[in-house]
Amino acid sequence: MKIITWNCNMAFRKKAGFILTHKPDILIVPECEHPDKLQFDPATPIPADMLWFGTNKNKGLGIFSYGSARFKLLRNHNPELKMIIPIAVTGAEFKFTLYAVWANNPDDPDGQYVEQVWKAIHHYDKKLKNRQTLLIGDFNSNSIWDRKYRAGNHSNVVKRLEEKGIFSCYHLHHKQIQGREEHPTFYLYKHRDKPYHIDYCFASTDMTDKILSVEIGDYDFWRQYSDHVPVIVTFNAD
Repeated sequence: MKIITWNCNMAFRKKAGFILTHKPDILIVPECEHPDKLQFDPATPIPADMLWFGTNKNKGLGIFSYGSARFKLLRNHNPELKMIIPIAVTGAEFKFTLYAVWANNPDDPDGQYVEQVWKAIHHYDKKLKNRQTLLIGDFNSNSIWDRKYRAGNHSNVVKRLEEKGIFSCYHLHHKQIQGREEHPTFYLYKHRDKPYHIDYCFASTDMTDKILSVEIGDYDFWRQYSDHVPVIVTFNAD
């Protein structure tokens, strides 16, 4: 199973063909336009299933299946956590809970970025387990921005997930330390000299045991399409 997250910086319909060359089974796309606007090039594969969330039809959160995976929004979805979406994933090779993430809620006075993830992992606490659980997307956070006296910071999010048996696939596979990542996923204003790692795939231990590869997209190629590069995680389906 290959799962990819890529913040496309809007206009996904014009860029889909480039990310789909990587043949994802599941694709998470922050800043994706509403399905009504997704008029793909005829040569672009059509998703087998999809969900979309947002209030701005030009800039929401899209979740796409390009294989046997099928999606169902969980009943415990909290709409106040606007862009952290709990989804039951089923299909021939699939059965797990997916939390699609675009940590961006400017209407929340408590904080619009990592604070959203912090709230979500508490709201969905009973569902977050060390089996069949995956959180993936644009978290808009890194431990370098931790606020010392705020509980809802990146390091505490990571710690809480690890206590649940859920780990960052990139950090685990490449033996990286939070805040000292060698491979950025975001370049502020697309500048090479302003790199940050803010896109993640966290997975439960039964899934991390099956990681085959974790790839971070190349800046020189992806900068023409977005200030983010894709995070591509491949799991052994057996």
